[in-house]
Amino acid sequence: MTYHGTTILAVIRDKRLAMAGDGQVTLGHQIIKARARKIRRFSQDRILGGFAGHTADALTLFERFEARIQAASGNLKRAAVELAKDWRLDRALRRLEAMLLVADCEEILMISGQGDIMEPDEPIAAIGSGAPVALAAARALFRHTSLPAAEIVTQALQIAAEQCIYTNAQICLETLE
Repeated sequence: MTYHGTTILAVIRDKRLAMAGDGQVTLGHQIIKARARKIRRFSQDRILGGFAGHTADALTLFERFEARIQAASGNLKRAAVELAKDWRLDRALRRLEAMLLVADCEEILMISGQGDIMEPDEPIAAIGSGAPVALAAARALFRHTSLPAAEIVTQALQIAAEQCIYTNAQICLETLE
């Protein structure tokens, strides 16, 4: 049996960051949890992180990221680069199956297990099974409305929940200013 699911979405607008995730965790074809929290705060609440993938793997990566962010004195990009290096070079970490979305009020970064760090062209990024739908909805709302970041991520995740069977509408929202 394989755990599936998660949609994490981040948007920065007007120097405000909103990151949200759905709460669904499935095992095979069964929903085993509806209100999981997949967003964490780091660096004295100046950075948010969300995960998609195996929960234990993601929590291990969050611990590593927290250590890296402390060592980098809160520098998001430097911490992400160091975590990506660890993830790619460490034998045990290479086996972890998760993806991280980390952000502050200035930038959003996606970190993968292949050692990739991706910075989106727009201040919008998504990971997980519902990411394509959530990202498309968020881009449309960002480009064609003046909604604040928190409203964009909430509405976009609700749309993703209507389309992706591994995403529910139990949304956990975190914001930074």
